[in-house]
Amino acid sequence: MARYTIRIELHGATWDDYVEMYNYLAAQGITDIITSDDGTRYKMPPAEYNYEGDATRDQVLASAKACAAKVVHSYAVLVTEALTRSWHGLAKA
Repeated sequence: MARYTIRIELHGATWDDYVEMYNYLAAQGITDIITSDDGTRYKMPPAEYNYEGDATRDQVLASAKACAAKVVHSYAVLVTEALTRSWHGLAKA
């Protein structure tokens, strides 16, 4: 199973646009929650998302782009595959 961190910037967007996009992302299995090794769930920083599953990096990118395009015309997306991830200061979900 692969793990991806996804950053999506919606150009000229409102907070409501991000909320709308999040609903589309969640339907694709992309969330703003990351789980630690001990099972504790944390909320990712704004506009950062997580996917864990069998999709390829290009498939995750295509899904993220499709979700963003449903909300605004101009956006940027970065998808990074991660073997491990570390963080500090994230709020528990």
